Amino acid sequence: MSELSDFIHLRVRSPYSLLRGAMRFSDTIKLCQKYEMPAVAIADHDNLFGSLEFSEYAKKQGIQPIIGATLSLKPLGEPTQTHQHIVPDELLLIAKDEAGYANLMALSSLSYTQPIDGQSPVISYEQLAQHAGGLIALTAGIYGGFGKALLNKRSVDAAKLLEWLKEHFDDRLYIELMRHGLEAEKIIEAEMLALAAEHNIPVVATNHVYFAHATMFEAHDALICVGGGRYVSEEDRPRVNREHYFKTPKEMRMLFADIPEAIKNTIHIARRCSVFSPSRAPILPSFQSVDEQGNNLTESEALQKMAREGLEQRLRDHVLSDAMDVATRDEAIKLYQNRLEFEMDVIITMKFPGYFLIVSDFIIWAKKQGIPVGPGRGSGAGSLVAWVLQITDLDPIRFGLIFERFLNPERVSMPDFDIDFCQERRDEVIQYVQQKYGADRVAQIITFGKLQARAVLRDVGRVLQMPYGQVDRICKLVPNNPAAPVTLEQAIGLEPEIRRMMES
Repeated sequence: MSELSDFIHLRVRSPYSLLRGAMRFSDTIKLCQKYEMPAVAIADHDNLFGSLEFSEYAKKQGIQPIIGATLSLKPLGEPTQTHQHIVPDELLLIAKDEAGYANLMALSSLSYTQPIDGQSPVISYEQLAQHAGGLIALTAGIYGGFGKALLNKRSVDAAKLLEWLKEHFDDRLYIELMRHGLEAEKIIEAEMLALAAEHNIPVVATNHVYFAHATMFEAHDALICVGGGRYVSEEDRPRVNREHYFKTPKEMRMLFADIPEAIKNTIHIARRCSVFSPSRAPILPSFQSVDEQGNNLTESEALQKMAREGLEQRLRDHVLSDAMDVATRDEAIKLYQNRLEFEMDVIITMKFPGYFLIVSDFIIWAKKQGIPVGPGRGSGAGSLVAWVLQITDLDPIRFGLIFERFLNPERVSMPDFDIDFCQERRDEVIQYVQQKYGADRVAQIITFGKLQARAVLRDVGRVLQMPYGQVDRICKLVPNNPAAPVTLEQAIGLEPEIRRMMES
């Protein structure tokens, strides 16, 4: 690791800290390169959504990615069942190695799939204890259980929690010091340092990084209001201050000039970390099938058997007719059979027979239950195998659809069927798949959206409490191009009236 920088940021909030963080990965890495920081850690709130994208981008740019997450925990000693709202403790967990990364993923998943008392995403200290291996823990300043206990004059509870953390994390525990100019931070710092010395626990300096530069404070404040449905003018609301930006190593050294070891320990933590989010090919469950004699079939054998039987049925129902002469009938059968064999050869070669069989299985099940299923959309409609397996209801040969648009050996990628289920009964299909293949092997995906220029203007206008008519006039000046949405920056460059409004 380079010795040019003696400070590493361990608390960067990316946009995956949804509507709270605003540090795009490209901006974070550029700042690391500018300040000669060899590594940087993301610490998004309650999730690892951005860890893979961050890992891959940072590595390409020559910066060591450090994977962390700020998790929420039900306070130690609080009863599991309670009717009053309890503010969770926070704890920053950083993956030290592969075991730590696996445990961090497990804890993040537990917080959503098995939340304590139904509060998602929150885990218990007991769950944390079961998955503490390979993780470095930072006490989260005034937001952690340790800091909150000190703020509430509960020194005994603070010491007990510190002992609990020390027992489970040993030399991987750090007392986290923050100096954002908050009075609460100043009140408890001396006692935190005293307990750190008493329990022989190292301290580390961090800065909550929500945005790149101090000048972005007002914009970020509006973002928090957008996320929380609040107005900028409200006093009693969540907020950050101007100190929550990506400070330079020099600024951090000056800020903690009286505790230089807190700065050095950021490098020490970075050196202890040697893991990043790996990119993995899709992992599919195996499809079990037997023949008439009860013998187990491989997925390739099952695909060939079911596809050929399905083709015979589809030909009888939709292609062949008694009016056809023998030559025409034989020609049609040969055309479909040749296409089927070609497609199956490609599917088996690319190792996707199980995928087709699984999709066919739950679609046929849904149809048998009377659950409406769409006929098929997208490039998947070009597959004859999909048609004979009842995944789609469109004959690709009749409509001249091309299989290679869906699956092509020269462009290896996971095939993707666009399937529409009745929204009122789709939960039944999900439950069927979970029961058949295992609930721990079935997940639903999420799509992350970006606020487009007009949406941003409307949201910011609302939180600033600008008159609707004024906001609407500004929004209508932004060119509307759904195929290639215009960014706010581009709109300002394209429309002189927007620039005039800005200047006035």
